[in-house]
Amino acid sequence: MPAPLPEPATEATAEPTARATGSPVPSPPPAAPDDPLGRERAHLAASRAALRAMRADVEALDIKDVTANWVNSEVLKGQIEERIAALADLAGTPLFFGRLDYARAPGAEFTGGTEGGDGSDAFYIGRRHVHDTDGDPMVVDWRAPVSQPFYRASKKDPQGVTVRRRFGYTGGELTAYEDEDLTDAGGEERAGALLQREIERPRVGPMRDIVATIQPEQDEIVRSGIGGTVCVQGAPGTGKTAVGLHRVAYLLYAHRERLARTGTLVVGPNRSFLRYIEQVLPALGELNVAQATVDDLVAHVEVRAVDSPRAACVKGDARMAEVLRRAVRSGVTMPVEPVVVVRGSRRWRVPAYELEEIVRELLDRDIRYGAARDALPQRIAHAVLVRMEQAGEAPDDRVQDAVARNPAVKAAVKALWPQVDPVKLVLRLLSDGEFLAEHARGVLDEEEQAAVLWEKPARGVKSAKWSAADAVLIDEAADLIARTPSLGHVVLDEAQDLSPMQYRAVGRRCSTGSATVLGDIAQGTTPWATPTWREALAHLGKPDAAVEELTQGFRVPREVIAYASRLLPAIAPGLAEATSVREAAGDFRVRAVAEGELDAAVVAACHEALRKEGSIGLIAADPRIPALGAALADAGLDCVAPGEETSGAARLTLVPATLAKGLEYDHVVLDDPASVVGAEPDERTGLRRLYVALTRAVSGLTVVHARPLPRQLD
Repeated sequence: MPAPLPEPATEATAEPTARATGSPVPSPPPAAPDDPLGRERAHLAASRAALRAMRADVEALDIKDVTANWVNSEVLKGQIEERIAALADLAGTPLFFGRLDYARAPGAEFTGGTEGGDGSDAFYIGRRHVHDTDGDPMVVDWRAPVSQPFYRASKKDPQGVTVRRRFGYTGGELTAYEDEDLTDAGGEERAGALLQREIERPRVGPMRDIVATIQPEQDEIVRSGIGGTVCVQGAPGTGKTAVGLHRVAYLLYAHRERLARTGTLVVGPNRSFLRYIEQVLPALGELNVAQATVDDLVAHVEVRAVDSPRAACVKGDARMAEVLRRAVRSGVTMPVEPVVVVRGSRRWRVPAYELEEIVRELLDRDIRYGAARDALPQRIAHAVLVRMEQAGEAPDDRVQDAVARNPAVKAAVKALWPQVDPVKLVLRLLSDGEFLAEHARGVLDEEEQAAVLWEKPARGVKSAKWSAADAVLIDEAADLIARTPSLGHVVLDEAQDLSPMQYRAVGRRCSTGSATVLGDIAQGTTPWATPTWREALAHLGKPDAAVEELTQGFRVPREVIAYASRLLPAIAPGLAEATSVREAAGDFRVRAVAEGELDAAVVAACHEALRKEGSIGLIAADPRIPALGAALADAGLDCVAPGEETSGAARLTLVPATLAKGLEYDHVVLDDPASVVGAEPDERTGLRRLYVALTRAVSGLTVVHARPLPRQLD
């Protein structure tokens, strides 16, 4: 039975309900049997009280005499503080958003969850687990197995559920509910009003979780096991970023001990994007997931230069890994003299030919340079111990360690297998043409070598002007020398824009773990953007990863996604066109103005958008940003930069097109599409950038142009 929604007023009503006031919900008195909404409000109040009691119990723990030493005491104290933080009742965040009712057989006893008024077993589904003083669940974590039917049950496959109930909230107050009868196998499957309303709710401030609206195809990805890597190809508005973040939350729930030991990481395209998504995981109770950009991961040097597109493409090519491998090993030399170790009155000699055999064996094993260098003195010492045993002595491991530290052995290791500094190595490779040519022979042609070689060689590490691609090369060299530590799980978002060498850098961080790769081939806007996911996953070191495709959009209105999809044949002909489940067509307009009136028309469109509810993004080609910023200031319109959006700040964001990827706004004003295309090095990249900009709108899109539209849109 559907309960009334406060908005819109035309919604059918079957039970009376008060309109939302936005004030905190007081603990209501026991509801009458014929007041189901009152009973749900009472359960919400009781659940909040139980959560406060759970937190109070943790805060009251006395650990003074529990641990054996201060180290254990500090560790336990930190764990308790994390638990207290996780039990916070976030203001304005509903404690539960759904309920599952299971029919109870006649005469059967109550088995768990909450006893429904009609003799059913009910489970309330929420963002975290809440139990009463007896330990019985009042709210079940959305990640628990019992919650799975909330996302996957259907009339064709009810999974034992009789009724699925969704709740509506206004200002933190429970104001409505809506029931879906799953026992009617022949009934029509359609999104309910509450679900549609939640999907279309205005976006203000940072990205929020979608835990109340996860769809079956999304849930399958979220709950996929930790043992394998998943790649999600998702059209704009399909929720791929949210799916990746919710998968992290699910894996932390299902494998918390393992991931607490190995760590988790979310990798985003830029800091603005990370600020935009940073509240999603804390809202789901996960506070210890690190976030970084690829540049953060490889920050071995200060980046002060920008490569030409050609140089960046060559430096990002996977063939550079072989060039670096050769360069790292270039200092290894073959011995020409024996090693003579003096111990007491005896001299032990290891001839040059035997030393050469040891060195060549280590090279053939192709282990990391630093590990081989650490093994070399032990191998030499072992050769000495063999001679000692042949002479009748009985040396042990302590003798072998002493021989390995002998000055003669240390000197031989220094000469045969010298230490390598990855920064200095890459500096020499990029500034010494002969050194580069020697190690790039047969890998890079002369034109490619010239492209990566610095025009003016740096005199030292401090004077070098490193680029972002150079930092990735240094990271590769560092891993060739010493293994990069691996995390348990890595989420890589907007992955289509990474170069092969960047994929390798991220892959090193999950070499023994798993990954969730998120992206859209059609939104690749770098000259080195990946052509296929199979190629990208091979560079990542996960060639056997499963590739899932999401084509059903929940964010972008139908008319907007249809308009943007006109570009697909030119930018990604192999991809299926996205569809939208949103019933609203969206507020979509294309306005042509005279060349000298463009700025004024864009400002007028922003004024018009600000009269509506929600966030507004003014997206423009990067060179147009200063002029538009000045025009907005002259008009008295406050605006912020991407990533600075908060619920209390200006609603208008001035977005350079190069930073728009992954962001979303209720209303988008797009400035002059031809300028967006023209700011890129080639038409295909420009059209992909335009595709990204067009698909940032959640409710409305206004395109204002003075120059002719690209022919695909005209």
